[in-house]
Amino acid sequence: MATAAPSGFLHVPPPRGGGNLLSIPGTDFASVFAAEQECQMDGGGKAPLVAELKLLGGGLGQPPTTCALRCGIPQIVSSPLSFSSVSDHDAYRAGLRPVNQWKAYGLKNYPGFIFIPDPFLPGCQRHWVKQCLKTYTQKPNVCNLDMHMSSTETTDLWGKSQHQLRNKSSSKRASKTLLEKLRWVTLGYHYNWNTKKYSANHYTPFPSDLAFLSEQVAKACGFPRFQAEAGILNYYHFDSSLGIHVDESELDYSQPLLSFCFGQSSIFLLGGLKRDEAPVAMFMHSGDMMIMSGFSRLLYHAVPRILPNLEGKPLPSCLELPLPADLPEDSVMEPCSQEDWQVCAKYLQASRVNMTVRQVLAEGQSFPTEARTGRDLDASSVGSYHEEHSEIKKHKSDTGS
Repeated sequence: MATAAPSGFLHVPPPRGGGNLLSIPGTDFASVFAAEQECQMDGGGKAPLVAELKLLGGGLGQPPTTCALRCGIPQIVSSPLSFSSVSDHDAYRAGLRPVNQWKAYGLKNYPGFIFIPDPFLPGCQRHWVKQCLKTYTQKPNVCNLDMHMSSTETTDLWGKSQHQLRNKSSSKRASKTLLEKLRWVTLGYHYNWNTKKYSANHYTPFPSDLAFLSEQVAKACGFPRFQAEAGILNYYHFDSSLGIHVDESELDYSQPLLSFCFGQSSIFLLGGLKRDEAPVAMFMHSGDMMIMSGFSRLLYHAVPRILPNLEGKPLPSCLELPLPADLPEDSVMEPCSQEDWQVCAKYLQASRVNMTVRQVLAEGQSFPTEARTGRDLDASSVGSYHEEHSEIKKHKSDTGS
């Protein structure tokens, strides 16, 4: 059933020459045609998703003022949710509104893709932001800084950054804290970026609160047996992007990929099963969730641009309220002190945090024998991952910062 477009999908009349345009604030139609001409000059050999990524990413040091996509816009449809699969009590425990109050959207011809605009209770996003910055960054979890720093240096990134970050000036010359140099953290089964495999011998306990949140969202979307086994936390800044990739390293594709974002907004590109299929673009704002399952589980996707809060304020309004005082006693939410939130808020003024959670193994499945002998994550394997377009890639170097 067709439905009214949510705020994340913006439609404008097609430009002269035909085709549909999905528009982002600051649209410059000339940039669209320039990108098309560049593709034609290359003999048509450049994949549309690559071209759109280059267009939306902009040049070095350029602000996000020319962002537009010329592509087919699929029909937006309502996506059914399983209201009875998650009790109101369990939703509250995870910091979520009752499922019957959520809005869920899909895209025609993209079965299995679900977009849920901010279903969190007021104030509850703060818990997940704090966890991503203060708790999940702790050892034994793995992060990109491990590739060039000792474990002693990367222990307690929060403690080593909070004072400087809380009192940080807006000057671009100010040195970056370790938290600001953070690009990703892995949870649960840690990926070996050299072999492109998970293994049984490189595992740390998956956070119980994030597992509970993920499993409630999965139940609501029709996946009652989902188990949160691995996660990647991405830390974006205004000059960051996520390259074109597909998440295909898990051994079980029958379970969904879940994505949660907090902080500044972003543009998300959803492509096809092949790199040469034109993408659909959409906004992701703080608190929004995306579920990729079924046909959409193995689609190419990318995040070419991080955008300042579209409300024109340093932080989205949804992050202004503190955690509610009437949460259940068994809630997985933890209070965020004013001192801690000052650090989180300062960080988020120029950043976005994304949590992706996935199930690696099917129920009863084990890793192949050869995966058990794969070497553990080391500095070189972290480096190879960072150099590929599978994760966050900086437009500017952090050298000397």
